[in-house]
Amino acid sequence: MRDAVRRLRAEHAVPPQSDIPLTYDPGEAVQYDWGEATVYLDCKKTKLNLFCARLCDSCDIIVQAYRTQNQETFLEAQQRAFDFFGGVPRRAIFDNAKVAVKEGFGLYAKPQDKYLSYSAHYAFSLDFCNPAKGNEKGLVENLVGYARRNFFVPVPRVADIKSLNEQLWQSCLNYRANHKVAGRNQSVSELYAIEKEYLNAIPKFRFDTSKTAHPKVDDFSTVCYDKNNYSVPTRYLRKEVTVKGYADDLCVLYEGSLIATYQRSYGSGNTQYRLEHYIDLLERKSRAVFNAKPVRDSITKELLDWGKILPGGNKEMVKLLRLCLDYGEDKILSIKRSIQPHIIPTVDMVMSYLNEPVEIPVICLNQDIEILETDLTKYDRKFGMVK
Repeated sequence: MRDAVRRLRAEHAVPPQSDIPLTYDPGEAVQYDWGEATVYLDCKKTKLNLFCARLCDSCDIIVQAYRTQNQETFLEAQQRAFDFFGGVPRRAIFDNAKVAVKEGFGLYAKPQDKYLSYSAHYAFSLDFCNPAKGNEKGLVENLVGYARRNFFVPVPRVADIKSLNEQLWQSCLNYRANHKVAGRNQSVSELYAIEKEYLNAIPKFRFDTSKTAHPKVDDFSTVCYDKNNYSVPTRYLRKEVTVKGYADDLCVLYEGSLIATYQRSYGSGNTQYRLEHYIDLLERKSRAVFNAKPVRDSITKELLDWGKILPGGNKEMVKLLRLCLDYGEDKILSIKRSIQPHIIPTVDMVMSYLNEPVEIPVICLNQDIEILETDLTKYDRKFGMVK
């Protein structure tokens, strides 16, 4: 019985299919893929998404980290790849991720409208892989593992993603300068120098990769974007603004003018406040100053405790906040610490330190200036006034 089952399985088994080795012309194509890696971001263990790109001829690479794999991240990551490579390959090879594909797969994939516009702007064609066919972009599939082994061991400890991406950029430059791919006669550096000449030029104007929304400013002077809130100056209350969300940043505009910028929040239910957006309102409604969330979220406990013992109460606290915005909280607190401990520093005392006369350097003028005397009698003789 076992022998019979074995024979039947062998007869009906799908024969393995070999992969065809691929080769590319310089500047012909680039392969993209996503991976994951763990870092300590501001001392917190965080899993990030890795965007990996590899030129198919020279095997030059670029790796960058992002918090998520949304469309604006995908488009911005490609822009960074173009900047790193110094040009645009003529074809992009990628899988069927939703950030790029609306429906279908492989030859039948329908690109997202924005990605289609993006590819037209940078003048490259789209080539989507078939499902479960990693060999169709095998160069970049190997890059994901290489990046994790070489760029993330030991686990990096960075203050923010920007710092991490600067490190990754430098690591990729080192790869370009020093690496040689097995089976190739020339180094990556030598092959890249050739391929760079065949890349298309980067357009002068960058494609706007942002996801744009047009919310109204609510009664708390915040706008909601992608389930998170961001404050704007109170003079824009109940007005419609434009919010542009990028991979890491977010901009708020009113009638084309920039009114606020933030580091973009991911998740939901988060609110970012800026004290400068509420200071004018606090000067009119000072009673709320000690319980105002924009105040508590923006200043240190030392400054808040100091404000509570000021003799002028709420109004003087608002004046103190204004000084912090004008001169910086660190400078104001350093003045407070320089005053005798048994004295309660008031706003007027702080201002007296801020308004200390500046010593003007004395400019020494050279008094030994030689003045040449001019004989004016020749003019008199010319006009017959003297003989």
